[in-house]
Order: sequence, then structure tokens, then C-alpha cells
Amino acid sequence: MKIIYLDHHATTPVDPRVLEAMLPYFTEHFGNAASRSHSYGSVAEEAVEKARTQVADLLSATARDVIFTSGATESINLALRGISNFYRERGNHIITCQTEHRAVLYTCQALENNGFRVTYLPVDEWGRITLDHLEAAVSKETILISIMFGNHEIGTLQDVEAIGRIAKSSGVFFHCDATQAVGCEAIDVERLGVDILSLSAHKIYGPKGTGALYVRRKNPRVRLSPILSGGGQERGHRSGTLNVPGIVGLGQACEILKTSRKTEHGQISKLRDRLKEILEQHLDGLQFNGHPEKRLAGNLSVSFADVEGHSLLPKLADTIAVSAGASCTSAIPEPSYILKAIGGAGAMAQATIRIGIGRFNSKKEIEIAGQRIVAAVRELRTAKSPQSVDCSDPASDVRH
Repeated sequence: MKIIYLDHHATTPVDPRVLEAMLPYFTEHFGNAASRSHSYGSVAEEAVEKARTQVADLLSATARDVIFTSGATESINLALRGISNFYRERGNHIITCQTEHRAVLYTCQALENNGFRVTYLPVDEWGRITLDHLEAAVSKETILISIMFGNHEIGTLQDVEAIGRIAKSSGVFFHCDATQAVGCEAIDVERLGVDILSLSAHKIYGPKGTGALYVRRKNPRVRLSPILSGGGQERGHRSGTLNVPGIVGLGQACEILKTSRKTEHGQISKLRDRLKEILEQHLDGLQFNGHPEKRLAGNLSVSFADVEGHSLLPKLADTIAVSAGASCTSAIPEPSYILKAIGGAGAMAQATIRIGIGRFNSKKEIEIAGQRIVAAVRELRTAKSPQSVDCSDPASDVRH
């Protein structure tokens, strides 16, 4: 039997319609988009500009505000480093939160080593920041707020519109990592008050190695110090020969999303709820992580009591592709920093799986996956003996 893929937060398969749009730009239309003196370059440039419009349309933005990158990590680095270095004379304070993606957290740590001050806001039990804490953290030295839209592990959605209002009223730039959310949430950068937004193609059924950064050009204008030097492509923000096939793929993926997102959101949410229902019907000792309602459509983060953390994924690997919500080895217990931030640092945090349901999953696959998870957990609980060594102390509570 084919392994059921339920790890769409890690990556998504390329949609056949996306691949079809890309293929001619590997062979027939292989020109460099910067070589405008002949038709090969002109055709490539036209394809890039079409994709720029497709990305902008998905964000309710203007095409000239979109910069192409190699992926979300580069987009995030360009946003955080670019703003911080350009506006350094205005202030040296950045605000983010404890549950951001490591691309944000590690970049902030690097900026701290370079003289910037960073506030890492705590989150509540669902993984949301408190708006009062955000307002209190803003000072005259604050130049940037960076808060993600949807969490890549527990699925929680932040109140981005409210964060945008606080940023605007404070005269602070607002960067939003929308890598996970752009595939299922409607994004209007004007309504949300976002000044700079990062995304990646491979999380929305496009190719790996391509991403984009929305950079507001007015009201207010955002200026960036580039992190790559070279030929001055992308209005000088991101030098380097453009990945035309990848950019075409990202554009096509965005166009598909624009027309299908609302329908897909409902379908995927139903599959997620069905899987949750199966687990609740047949297992006790469950903890579902993240906000129960304000969450990514396809996300289900679940922790299991009385299960060895390092044993669960191998039990599932032959039939289901999921990932761990925590890393645990016999030598070095390492609970997920996100689960720790929401108060889950016990044994249940170690026995956590992150399920990401996507566009091509079927109800039959969800039924099979639910049955397989139930069987694996029951088997591990039956086999557990008093001599088994937990990664950490048992959790003191079980939250449904």
C-alpha cells in the first residue's frame, strides 16, 4: 500500500497544473529574464512579470511590491536583516514571539549579536500572543514587529489584523511570515496592515527553491538593505539570475489558490475534524495542541499519554508520513520549543505528532490513517512496562 502523505506543513507535492506551466521554461523558453536584447530573454521576463502579478493578486497587493527569492527562509532574512540594517539609526529594537519559525528566531539572535535588542513575547496556552503585551513592548526604539500568521507546528492563527493596527498606530513596520497561512487563509495586506510578508512556493503546491517577499512601497514605504550583492535584480533588493521556471510555478500555484482556496479550506477542515473524531472515539489520554478554532485548516497536533516519544513515529512510518511535534532521543531529550512555550514540556510533549492534511488527501486516506494511529498507540501502550524510560516527567494535565 502506498504511504499516506500527511506532512503538508513540511512540503506539498507539486500540483500537475503547476508542473505543466513550468516545463516549457526548462527547455523551449530557457532565456535569462535579464537578457532583454533578444526574444529568449523577453519571453522569460514576460513570464516573470506575469507570475509577479499572480502572487500580488493572491495577496491583494500591487505587482511592483513583490520580490522573488529562493524561499521563505531567504525572504525572512531579507525582511528582518534588510529593515534592521536600513533603519538602524531610527532604532535598534525588534519584537517577535517565542513560537516563531527558527528562520525568524535565529535571524533575530544574529541581529542581537550585532547590537540589536529583541523582545520575544510569550504566548498563551493556545499559542497566541497577548495584544496588551505587544503594545507594552513597543518603545521609541522599536523599528520592527515580526509575528507569523499561522504556526507551522500547532496550527494556531494569530490576530494579524489587530497586530497590524498596533504596528500602524506605533509607526512600526510589521513583518508577517505567512508561509503556512497563505495556502488556506485569505490575505489582504492592506486590510491586515502588513508592511512586509514572506512566503514559499513549496508550501502551496509549487516547486522547492522559490519564494517571494511582499515589500510595501507606500503608506509607508519600506526600504531594505540587500543581503545579496550582484547584478541588481529585483529592484536591487535581491541580486542573482532569476529562477524563471520556479517563479512561473509559484505564480501558477498562487493563481490556483486564488480560485480554489475557499472550497479547499472547507474540504480540508472536514477531513481534519474527521481524523480528530476518530482519535477521540477510540483513544483516551489525548491532548490536542493549538487553538481549537483559530487554526490552519489542515493542521492537527496531538500528544498521547503513556506512549514512548521515540517509538511512535517508527510505528507509523510504513503507512503514514507525519512528523514529530517534538524531538526525543534516548540520549538527549529535547521537547519542542513551541510545545514548551504553550506549557507542554512533559512526557506527552515528547509523544506528539504533527499532521498536515492537504489538497490531494481523500476521506478514505483519513479513515485509514486514523485507524493506523489508533492501532499504533494501543500497541505501544500495551507494550509499555514499568522499566520503560520516559524522556521527561509525565505531564500533570490532559487538555482536550
